[in-house]
Amino acid sequence: MFLDTYYSDKSGQFSFTREQASDFAKRIAGDFNPIHDPDNKRFCVPGDLLFSVLLANVGISQKMRVTFAGMINESTELSISAQSDTDLSLIDSKGKEFLHLARSGEITHDQDLIAQITKSYVQFSGMNFPHIMVPLMKSKDMMINPTRPLVIYESMELEFCRLDLTAPHVELTSSNIDVDGKRGSVTLNFCFKENGEIVGTGRKRMLMSGLKPYCQDGIDDLVSRFNAKKEHYNNLQTEAV
Repeated sequence: MFLDTYYSDKSGQFSFTREQASDFAKRIAGDFNPIHDPDNKRFCVPGDLLFSVLLANVGISQKMRVTFAGMINESTELSISAQSDTDLSLIDSKGKEFLHLARSGEITHDQDLIAQITKSYVQFSGMNFPHIMVPLMKSKDMMINPTRPLVIYESMELEFCRLDLTAPHVELTSSNIDVDGKRGSVTLNFCFKENGEIVGTGRKRMLMSGLKPYCQDGIDDLVSRFNAKKEHYNNLQTEAV
């Protein structure tokens, strides 16, 4: 399973080192959000990694809604709590919930399909910045703080027409941004396609805080730093081969 190197499983207790979580964000998702850097004081494990680990263990359902309830770091151990077959959570040792999954419909545990769907979704999800986020922020004349950018995952929904799939991939269908003072939210609507046919739909919602008036120089600097980090990481990976 492609996730094996990105987390540890000790008798159903899941944990993530800073390096595992950061490598997943960068290598799999192309996500260079500084909050996932190993040396960041505000470090947290990517929500997409939590989501991927959960699906690898409980399967993919035709209809799913995932809600993120908190950020975790390398010292947090999580386990799966099942209130029912359709109501599951990732919780810590004290019972605090960090992710909730509500699901319905048929379920598949086909690990190849689960890997294909999660990889495709995560790679799409990691492209939020700068390709999608920057034009949206510019349209509202507001932007995240370039010195302390904070965009967090709130929820996502997936719904498949059927699960007898082989290699579905994700495509963006629409996006929008809502701003209320210094806070805002971004919603991405997307679909899953296989052989040109739409076989599923989805929606991802993210929250932003500390918004400020849009400044092109600030955005240009943020994008430049993002691209430099990406190039540096990719060069290191190439040298390691």
